[in-house]
Amino acid sequence: MQSPEKRFQFIPFFIHILIPMIFGALGGFITVRSVKTWYPGIAKPSFNPPNWLFGPVWSVLFLLMGIAAYLVWQKRAQIKHFPRTAAIYFIQLILNLMWSFLFFYTHLIGAALIEIITLLAVIVINGMVFYKIDKTAGLLFIPYFLWVSFAAILNYNIYILNQV
Repeated sequence: MQSPEKRFQFIPFFIHILIPMIFGALGGFITVRSVKTWYPGIAKPSFNPPNWLFGPVWSVLFLLMGIAAYLVWQKRAQIKHFPRTAAIYFIQLILNLMWSFLFFYTHLIGAALIEIITLLAVIVINGMVFYKIDKTAGLLFIPYFLWVSFAAILNYNIYILNQV
């Protein structure tokens, strides 16, 4: 018989998937207007992906975050400081949302650049903390780190191209 922390539990799994998806939906809500109005009018580098790509990529990344969080949650009884682990996870979700707010809602490209660098640091911390608890959970943060690294490079180039 499997131990309780190893047995798949659908409701907690669903909740762990839902949480980052809600953050993603809030980010989408913040972003949607500017993507149609402000964003097309600013200078962007040649490697800027098409707008249609962002939704599917972020959906996959939020799904991976949720799976990683569920894997860590399953081992919560073995984690000495589980509340701290959960706090790091939620801090990175909040920072992710704040980037959308700074960049797309307030159009503060420079502030968003500083914020995304902070987000990257917290993603690394989150990934390492998760990795110590569950290797798969930590590894699931690699695509997220890579995409946000790309977004930071994009943010930097947009900042440079739009200096007045």
